[in-house]
Amino acid sequence: METYAGRVALVTGASSGIGAAVVQALLRKGLTVVGLARRVDRIKALELKDAPGKLYAVEGDVTKEESITSAFKWISDNLDGVDVLVNNAGVYHDGDLTSSDTEAWRRTLEVNVLGLCICTREAVQDMLRRGVDDGFIVHIGSVAGHCPPDDGTSAMYSASKHAVRVLLEGLRKDLVAKKSKIRVGEISPGLVNTEIITNSTSWTPDIFEELPHMEPEDVADALLFMLSRHPRVQVYDIVMYPTGSE
Repeated sequence: METYAGRVALVTGASSGIGAAVVQALLRKGLTVVGLARRVDRIKALELKDAPGKLYAVEGDVTKEESITSAFKWISDNLDGVDVLVNNAGVYHDGDLTSSDTEAWRRTLEVNVLGLCICTREAVQDMLRRGVDDGFIVHIGSVAGHCPPDDGTSAMYSASKHAVRVLLEGLRKDLVAKKSKIRVGEISPGLVNTEIITNSTSWTPDIFEELPHMEPEDVADALLFMLSRHPRVQVYDIVMYPTGSE
């Protein structure tokens, strides 16, 4: 991790859950962390007085391209640019494919897929422009991207996470073609104790009392492992299941 001490990391969806845990883990490793989310006050509350890293809270919405590009401009103007991007922002809506609300589908794809793509494009272009050849792009995916949906109600979410896997491989090949050493990777966790069930009609917070699950810090630890490998090693996908889960 010494490679990235003092460097700039952008974490989307930073106000809670996995994003918040990642922010604090990177601060402890000495990175300058920009947390991007709509709830900027919650990002500010993540500051760690005893950590060597510096936190900047930036208000942004990954469903709006102008919000993303504005955030990258602020980083470029004030912090030189992004060296590590963690595409963490994600939403979950359940509902069957024969009667669900179009807006729920649109938001799922805008956050989980299109927003991720725009952030990735802006980060890579910024790195290439500055000659950064040791940057890292990490997508927070899901085990849902590795297997068929459990049922019809989770199909759109699963489809969005399958898309993340395909986009990761496309990005890797794009960077290879450009002869860039920027590394990419994905972390695919199972059930994690976060607020993602807020938009679920079939899950309730009781699920974390009933089913095996992980904590956001577990995913943040996996991210640190990925970043800390030797530059010749590209840890491409870390799949994480809660112990005892089916």
